[in-house]
Amino acid sequence: MTNVLDNIMAIADRLREQSPEAERLGQLPDATAKMLKAAGPIRLLQPKKYGGFEAHPREFAETVMAAASLDPATGWICGIVGVHPWQLAFADPKVQEEVWGSDSDTWMASPYAPTGIARPVEGGYIFNGRWQFSSGTDHCDWIFLGAMLGDAEGKMAMPPTMLHMILPRADYTIVEDSWNVVGLKGTGSKDIIVKDAFVPSYRVMNGDHVIDGSAQREYGVTDTLYKMPWSTMFPLGISAAVVGIAEGALAAHLDYQRERVGAQGTAVKDDPYVLFAIGEAAADINAARQELLANVDRVWDLVDAGKEVGFADRAAGRRTQVRAAWRAVMAVDQIFARSGGNALRMDKPLQRFWRDAHAGLNHAIHVPSTVYHASALSSLGIDPAPNLRSMI
Repeated sequence: MTNVLDNIMAIADRLREQSPEAERLGQLPDATAKMLKAAGPIRLLQPKKYGGFEAHPREFAETVMAAASLDPATGWICGIVGVHPWQLAFADPKVQEEVWGSDSDTWMASPYAPTGIARPVEGGYIFNGRWQFSSGTDHCDWIFLGAMLGDAEGKMAMPPTMLHMILPRADYTIVEDSWNVVGLKGTGSKDIIVKDAFVPSYRVMNGDHVIDGSAQREYGVTDTLYKMPWSTMFPLGISAAVVGIAEGALAAHLDYQRERVGAQGTAVKDDPYVLFAIGEAAADINAARQELLANVDRVWDLVDAGKEVGFADRAAGRRTQVRAAWRAVMAVDQIFARSGGNALRMDKPLQRFWRDAHAGLNHAIHVPSTVYHASALSSLGIDPAPNLRSMI
């Protein structure tokens, strides 16, 4: 265990206090990013060779939850930006040195959605595209971007091949004012544009191989952490952030309700109906937390024992992640609906937790349909069709 979680709790009051400013700015304030670099959550999954902690993913998830319970945007960025060092750890050593060689606190953004085309040329690729939802991007100096392999004319090559392109800040443009949203405003998840950037081959990873685990085997990693399945690690920070936001919502609700008298003149502490809802929501949020942590422990133990994590296991893990997030947010709805009209006021933190929790469910990894479908088929011993295997 590291002391990173203790570091986060040591700045708890400051993280809470900066939440309105982050929302107003549409990104974390520079001072908050500086605090996080000192606290170390982004280095939890980073190799020790480059100043990281190589922590157990459970500790990563617990730290993300804690940060999100204090400030949703901070927790979200800890979860998303914090998982990128895990992938860079099995990229080409040359790009690892470029990113971390002079500063172990260098942050990397994403997204991985393959909305760019990488046209092969001598020594690498010419890269073009536009991406949405680059969380924390203003504080990052490098980026992972999803792409499809192109042909000589710049059209998508067949059969389709997904790539993960690694670019320095000088090779892409952040689109200001492209993050005008109702929730998770403080994450600054802006659009990214790349135009005719040359990306050398050593800064390119085969995205399909990253997801199916063969990239790790090709790199020859031996540490359990870096042999973990992508479908466990990448969604973990995002789902943990949503559960942490729900924990923050519950704490804000309890603080708000403690001395509140309802519209009918009954003190909340004497209202059995509201108390029932609080108890049920608290149990559901805790269940979401425990299931998410138990799931990553289960996968870790399989990998650590040298066992293969097959598709059925990965699908069950994704099912757990998705359900944990939805269960936690549904619990938040139950308590928010019993908080009275004053909970809607913008100077009350509860409304921000409520909005941010729902915004977290809109991430692609929390779409339940294909995940539930694939896991149900797998539990029946049926191999799911390729379109159901996405991100599993």
